[in-house]
Formats: sequence, structure tokens, C-alpha cells
Amino acid sequence: MADDNFLRQSQVVTSFGPGALVDLPEHSVIVGGLSTWKGQHGHQIHEKRLEAKLALALGVASVNLYAPPAFDEKDDTRRAAIGGFVFPTWFETQATVAGGGGRHRRRRLVGWDGTDRGKIFQDRQELSPKNQKKRLVPVRFVCGCKRGHIDDIDWKVYIHKGSTTCTRPLWIEERGTAGDVADVVVGCDCGQERRMYEAQAVGALGGCRGRRPWMGSVPWESCNQPNKLLVRTGSNTYFPERMSVISLPDGDDKLREIIGRCWDDVKDIRTVTELADARRFNGALRRELDGFQDSAILRAILEHATDDLPETELSVKAAEFEVLASNRPQIGTDAADSLFHAETLERSAWGGTEPSLAGVLRVVAVHRLREVIAQVGFTRIVPSATEVDGELEPAVERAALDVQQDWLPAFENRGEGVFVQLDPEQVALWGQRPEVRARAAQLEAGFDQWAAQRNDTKRKFPGAAYVMVHSFSHLLLTAIAEECGYPASALRERVYALPAGQFGVLLYTATPGADGTLGGLAACAGRMGALIARAVELAKLCSNDPICAHHTPNDDHGDRPLHGAACHGCLFIAETSCETRNDLLDRNLVTDTLEAAGAGFFL
Repeated sequence: MADDNFLRQSQVVTSFGPGALVDLPEHSVIVGGLSTWKGQHGHQIHEKRLEAKLALALGVASVNLYAPPAFDEKDDTRRAAIGGFVFPTWFETQATVAGGGGRHRRRRLVGWDGTDRGKIFQDRQELSPKNQKKRLVPVRFVCGCKRGHIDDIDWKVYIHKGSTTCTRPLWIEERGTAGDVADVVVGCDCGQERRMYEAQAVGALGGCRGRRPWMGSVPWESCNQPNKLLVRTGSNTYFPERMSVISLPDGDDKLREIIGRCWDDVKDIRTVTELADARRFNGALRRELDGFQDSAILRAILEHATDDLPETELSVKAAEFEVLASNRPQIGTDAADSLFHAETLERSAWGGTEPSLAGVLRVVAVHRLREVIAQVGFTRIVPSATEVDGELEPAVERAALDVQQDWLPAFENRGEGVFVQLDPEQVALWGQRPEVRARAAQLEAGFDQWAAQRNDTKRKFPGAAYVMVHSFSHLLLTAIAEECGYPASALRERVYALPAGQFGVLLYTATPGADGTLGGLAACAGRMGALIARAVELAKLCSNDPICAHHTPNDDHGDRPLHGAACHGCLFIAETSCETRNDLLDRNLVTDTLEAAGAGFFL
């Protein structure tokens, strides 16, 4: 952004990527596509597993990952690192104008062509001896479709119900104090007026024209979706679609990092002789590779160069689970520059000897990890979500970040965590109980009801085991946050409930700086027995019981079809911490509550 309009690099990927609407001090803009980024991108991020998955999802040969460009404080021109375009291009005056019977706040509604670069407007229709200029603010309302297109509302057509012949000035009026859409009226000096709540009806704003203003002058594309009313600052105007992986230990982490950093110098090397020549004549490369054998270096170069990645045959989470649940005493390398280091604890070391913890198979203290997150595209109105195995939702109609997508914005986080694996045999026995099957049927009926409302026939119910592990994850996160030193909003979850009998949860903290590696979370692994007991205790009673415990997801009169016994008093956590935005939760599957008996995994 230009001048003093700053966003953190991670925010560009997680919240304000291409196509997002951002309020600046003097304008509302839409973040420009990848081609508008200064120098196109920042430093390259290497994560072969994620690159291969994204290339497969986009249907291209390869994809590179780059961090968003950093703002250059030494640049005297203070040019924007990321481009943006003024949007919307309709404005309303800050000062009121005549009309409204003196009882309502009526403001002039003005298009870009009638303004001085969207900042001021000189209303020649008003009876003012000084003909004063009126300062402007962007209009609150725009329209768009779930495929990501967004456009200005054609106010003249909407107010006159299809007619375009009238040329009189337009206005917008608030007839209430709450700013609710039901209190907003738009009209014309000719006498025509219309309430904004009517724009919520299907077809009221016409069909989508396929406009993509974040791409600048790129031609619009065809679209068969109806326009829907959007509030410019509403949360449903932009849903970034992201994919993330945990970097796994694969050979020598330090050497892989060096090869990635020096890739331009070594990318053409294929023999030991070529490598020896490069080390002899390139002093900087020789210093980077000092201490490594030629054979190990060459193997790392060939691994980095090859497109044949057998691990991509596994889903994102399946590959991670295999490493976390490998039962090796030490996983990865215990070094300051290591990408991953974990330690599998003995049962007695984490307090797992109690009979009530028989369902917990092992605990792993993750002392060091790296998470790489990349943005693939985005949607509006209806959010997309990754599948339970960590893969992108199939067949989603996402909006592209730009015309060419041979690279994608990404960022990497460093952090720590703790992994808890559940015993698959115990989970299988739990799933066979009649009480669990009955509750699973209710949850699936609620999911089907939600999918029908969303007109989504592609997504399937992930199963009662996923709901149970997910609910346990939220409870454990809350229990750990009470004593680990991190606030709950700084923790994140990764839920594993895979068809191959892989069940567990990774709770971790990951930040772009060093604050996520202070050691407090990994240290909690040694007290996991007591923390799990505390989590189960939290599930038994909610401050909103008995209403919360009695809630059924398949209630035809309810509005929470993806929730069982779950609310803000028990299971909901910060949405940035949850991988499904607080959906698919039910503490009845974790332990006994006021409503259910016999359906809990921990009894």
C-alpha cells in the first residue's frame, strides 16, 4: 500500500490478498492482483510438498512460492509495494443535503466522474450562495457473486427499477439510528425511491457481469451467477482460500535450507565434477557449503530439482501424521536452524498411567516446527474450506489472484507445539456404540440440512470421529492456554481424523517472528495427562446448560445445523485458531453431559 498505509506480510496472505477490500484513510481500495506487486514478489519460500500440491490443484506444471514484497523504507518515492485500485467508485457526501423532511440524514450519492478523484464533490444542485464543496466517503454497498466477482451497484437502474432515462441527482438516506440495511433508502430527485433491503432479493441487482477490478483493465469474464448485495466492510466480501503444510524432516534440514537459498548458483549442477568446479570458483557458495560432503550436496540438489515427489501421493495431513506418530524418540534435528524437531515421550513421562487415559496412545513434544501457508484464490459470500485431510476443497469456483498464476503469495511461520495421538482401536470400539451411532445420525442429518441450504452437493459429512477429535482439540486448547503462557488466540489446531485409522490433534503456535518459540507450549507435553483430564472436565458442564447440552443439529427450527452441544460458553474458540471456523463440534461425543450418556469417548 502507498504512503503510510501498511499491512503485515502475513495479513496479505490471510486476510487482505488480491481482491480484498481495504479501507485506507482517504479511500477504499481493492487490493491489486499479483502483477501489481512491486518487483512482483519478495523472497522465495521453498516447500516442495506444498508446491507440488498447489500445482496439481491449479493444473499447471509447477508453482513457485514467494513472500509478499516488503516495504522499502529507503525508497524515497515511497511507492506502494502492493498495488490497489479505488473501489467502489460511488460515494456519498459527509454533509447532509436538503430533503428527508428534516427528520432523516440525506446525503448526495455521487459517481466517480462527478468527483475530484473521489475526494470532494461540488453540488451545483444545492441552493448555496458559496456553492461549497462537500467531502466524500465510499458508499457502503456493493454487489458480487460467490465466484469472487465484485462490482458497483448500478444505482440509477436500481432506484428506477430498470429505467436509465432519468438524469436527476441521486441520494441516500438513513431513516434509523442503527445503520441497518432496513433503515437505508436510496432515491432520486425525480421522486423515485427504494429501500435497500429490497436489494437482498434474488435478482434485484441483476446478473453478475463478471467484473474483476483487482486485475485493472483485464477484460471481464462471463458469469451465470446472480448479483448479491454486499456490505463493503462485511466479513462475507472476501474469503481467502489457503493451503498450509507443516515442513517435515527430510534428510538434512540445514543442507536443504542452504540449497534453497543458493539455488540460482547450483540449479544446473548434475555431477560431482560440476559441483567441485562451482565450489572452487564461487567463494560465497564455497563458504555456504563448507563442512558438507560433495555426495550429500549433490543428492540435495537433485532432490530439490526433481518434480517426482512420491510423498504427494499422500494427503497433506496423512504425511504429517506418519511423521508425528512414528514413535521415534527423536524426530528431526535438534539444531537452531532445523525446520522440525520433536520428541516422543514415554507414557510415564506425560502422566498417562490413569485408566481414564487409555484412549490416548502417545504424546509428542514438538520443540520446533515450520508452517508454510499459501493463498490459492478466494471466494465471496460462501467460504471455501480445506478438506479434513488438509487438501483443497474439490471443484470450488475460486477467483484467480491474477491472469497468470505461475507463482503464489505465501509466508512461513516458526513455532512449537504438542501432538496427542488417540488409540485407533479405542476409537473404532467407541464408534460401534449404539449411543454414538444415534448421535452420529443426528450430526449427519444436520450436515445434510446445511449442505442443502448452501446448495452444496460436493461436500460430505466427515464422520462422528472427526467431530469428536475436533471437539476434544478445542477443549484441550482451552485447558493448555490456562498455563502455557500463550493466549488461546495465539494457538492453532490441526485435527487428524483420517480414513486409515489416524486420529490425533496437533496444537501449535506459529508466528512470523520469534514469539512462537518460547518453549511454554512444548513444555506442556510433560503434564498432558492432567491437561487432558482438565479438558474432559470442561466438556461436562457449560454455562449455557441445559440449553447447550440439549441442542440437536438436525432441529428443523434451529439455526446451527453444524453444531451439537457447542456454543461460546464451552467449545467455541477464536476463529483464527480453528480450522473449520468453529463448525462441526459436539462435546456430547467427548464425555457425558447433562443431555447424553454413553456417547463420550472419555468416560
